[in-house]
Amino acid sequence: MDTDTSSRIMIEAKGLSKYFGRFVAIENISFSIPEGQIVAFLGPNGAGKSTTMRILTGYLAPSEGTASIAGMDMQVERTTASGQLGYLPENGPLYLEMTPFELLRFFAQARGLDEGEINTRINNLNDQYSLQDVMEKPIGKLSRGYRQRVGLAQSLIHDPAVLIMDEPTAGLDPNQIREFRREIQDLGKTKTILISTHILQEVDAVADRVLFLNEGKLIFDGTPEELKENDSLEEPFYRMTNYGQPISRRSREESL
Repeated sequence: MDTDTSSRIMIEAKGLSKYFGRFVAIENISFSIPEGQIVAFLGPNGAGKSTTMRILTGYLAPSEGTASIAGMDMQVERTTASGQLGYLPENGPLYLEMTPFELLRFFAQARGLDEGEINTRINNLNDQYSLQDVMEKPIGKLSRGYRQRVGLAQSLIHDPAVLIMDEPTAGLDPNQIREFRREIQDLGKTKTILISTHILQEVDAVADRVLFLNEGKLIFDGTPEELKENDSLEEPFYRMTNYGQPISRRSREESL
């Protein structure tokens, strides 16, 4: 975990809360992530991870508090801040009738890249994620693994400084998961990354730091080693989430 407090803060939540009627999705969440960290957002289904990430990326407005990317408030400077942000939702924004080439070009144009930049970025991402064999095939006909590569490529088309990913390895087979984790580690050399997961192996494999959510509250902020008990993350996860016992407030699936 990077403890250099002089590092630039790239992702920040201050007192974030989100209410849907009487339902409390998240409550008073605060943290800051400095430049260059890979942070795992850990917690069970329904903990509030996706809600928090949607607020951080500007897709939801908080009921209370502020969310900032690269020092810019996402509710006040969303357009400018989005230029520093790449976002890969759990079910990525893939238009199934498009080819990867068409999709990347569409998102590059939407991001305001000029023609020279667009061609350079698509070529680089094509090479980086081995998309050569599928660039002209409809996305709807691609495997889950290739769709995730395309989704990751679209989130990186404008070369953002910050990358936020929600359950990026969900539905992948073990080989695809290992490959995707290597890609995340490589990206972490040049970008600040927040990755939501409930998979403990993911935390061990890629994270410098863990933010643990349960019942809409942040209950742990530290390194994976600090969270472990007897060299395992399973027991603290079980204990901290009261697994097997009723959790009254968090009965919904993480669809918010």
